[in-house]
Amino acid sequence: MPSSRHRTSRTPRTTGSTGSTGRTGRAYVTTGTLVAAALAAGLLTAPTAGAAGTTGTTSVRSTAGAPGSTRIHDIQGTTRLSPLAGKQVAEVPGVVTAVRAFGSARGFWFQDPHPDRDAATSEAVFVFTGATPPAVAVGDAVLVSATVGEYYPGGEAAGLQSVTQLTKATWTVASSGNALPAAVTLDARTLPARYAPTSREGSIEQLRLKPGRYALDRFESLEGMRVAVRNAPVTGATSSHKDLWVTADPRHHRTARGGVLYGSYADPNAARVKISSLIPFAQRPFPVANVGDELTGTTAGPLDYDNYGGYTLQATELGTLADKGLKRETTRRQRDGELAVATYNVENLSPKNPQEKFDRLASALVTNLASPDIVALEEVQDDNGTANDGTVGATATLKKLTDAVAKAGGPRYEWRQIDPVDGKDGGQPGGNIRTAFLFNPARVSFTDIAGGDSTTPVGVVRDHGRAALSASPGRVDPANPAWENSRKPLAGQFTFRGERVFVIANHFNSKGGDQGVDSRFQPPARTSEVQRGKQAAAVNAFVKRLLAADREANVIVAGDLNDYQFSPALRTLTSGKVLTDQVDLLPAKERYGYVYQGNSQVLDHILTSPAMNAKAAMNAKAVRGGKSGKGARSGRTDYDIVHVNAEFADQASDHDPQVLRWTPRG
Repeated sequence: MPSSRHRTSRTPRTTGSTGSTGRTGRAYVTTGTLVAAALAAGLLTAPTAGAAGTTGTTSVRSTAGAPGSTRIHDIQGTTRLSPLAGKQVAEVPGVVTAVRAFGSARGFWFQDPHPDRDAATSEAVFVFTGATPPAVAVGDAVLVSATVGEYYPGGEAAGLQSVTQLTKATWTVASSGNALPAAVTLDARTLPARYAPTSREGSIEQLRLKPGRYALDRFESLEGMRVAVRNAPVTGATSSHKDLWVTADPRHHRTARGGVLYGSYADPNAARVKISSLIPFAQRPFPVANVGDELTGTTAGPLDYDNYGGYTLQATELGTLADKGLKRETTRRQRDGELAVATYNVENLSPKNPQEKFDRLASALVTNLASPDIVALEEVQDDNGTANDGTVGATATLKKLTDAVAKAGGPRYEWRQIDPVDGKDGGQPGGNIRTAFLFNPARVSFTDIAGGDSTTPVGVVRDHGRAALSASPGRVDPANPAWENSRKPLAGQFTFRGERVFVIANHFNSKGGDQGVDSRFQPPARTSEVQRGKQAAAVNAFVKRLLAADREANVIVAGDLNDYQFSPALRTLTSGKVLTDQVDLLPAKERYGYVYQGNSQVLDHILTSPAMNAKAAMNAKAVRGGKSGKGARSGRTDYDIVHVNAEFADQASDHDPQVLRWTPRG
């Protein structure tokens, strides 16, 4: 998933400008004649005593006639692109509704209090002033002259939608203290359930907006306007960037713990909205919320669009946080005769991380996961993290983690892993992330078989009539182009109570480069799926080789597959009925372990071979008091996603771990 975010300069595509010119203390149109015309037309209210903006130059430079000849809805138009892009507009009237006085994207929103009758046209627009603080205040009635442009957050190549904005602006403040236009309430009545239109040409920019049919069109028709959510459930926890996600439709696809479930490409939960704040932190700290909490009362402000999350309510009024007391889950301990196998993405773990991260990961392994017998780890970095000096070993990283586990009262785990070729496995440059196994030697034994290295493929051999690995640990098909710039699967052979168990730890390539669900290209291209499909085929082929050698082989495929249970990659991985994805056996409301842009979704998986399963039977467990939620039982297996990270503002990793408990024959 995308992990980096930043605000770029709001330079419009159509003008080529790198910023804006004089704004403060400069009146572009200030003659009494023009202001009087605006007042007579009802576009502005009479100046209050001491109001600014009614004195200055005596010349008039208007290309559009009297004030109000061009209105904001004329600028916004009925599609995603302004019909006036690249052109100059003069004396556009409106009331300032919000000011962004921080960062490099400073400016203000203003809105026409007298809308037209076309629901497709927005009545507000952002005036970009660059790094210069805008000399306006909320409630000012203004006449703005500027250049119309389209700004693409993240750059035009990113595939996101554009924001219509005004640059090189000058303005007149005609009066202050004016009432603001009423905010449009976002809820199930105002947001269509269908998300986006489609276009054979790919881009939907030139399509006329249909705000009554598509939520994405509805948002665009409100671009820059005051909107509000009321008593909104939090579906994405507060991030380090001081934003969170809510749903404006509390009834839609809720998880067991208060999120919204992403269950198909066709329905990305149209009512999700990101909340940021324009209120100074000293005046009102941004709420620290977990999934399932609620912003009670009204949260209101202009509707913006950015390069990390799409449509964003920039709050000038924040609701009150209601803490619903979400607890981190704790799974049950495996019984003496059960093998517990977990997977955990530890998010770029290296010795350069603070000790607190190691301690929290260790606590989760010992307490919340009940000390699994085997743990497949993902995103283990080398011993100097992102320092790009050729280091590939991870002994220090794994020792620091296993020491923390022992200190937390857990087992003295041993580990197995294979160092990658420097710079060939993707992830953060210099980090050399890889998968690794932890195991508890007091309960399970690892079968060490020499010959595994970063480039030698592990094979399948016959050993006493059963399948075995040619090398353990060994890498699966590492020369396959499917693994270019991506982590190679790590296969290990274990023995538990006389049963041979093969575990394959995976970390498929990320979704980086895919077009977002809110892209201007609909349906969005998911180009990264191609590589994951090839990776799934390689792992599927290896599992088939194990089962060809022994159809009763116990095979577990685990890890961060970076894809959904309904994705083409998972269909490929399970093809031929060689693997069962345990997440499919969970109750629908429990099928998630990652939260992205307010959607609770599946990226991590544990899959099992036929011999490890029997007739499926559900096993419901208590949800209250922080105990693990509903799990899945399939004959001899018992599976649980343990929610300890993804729903919380305070995280040790961005992924939730999961655990499979398996009972051998006998």
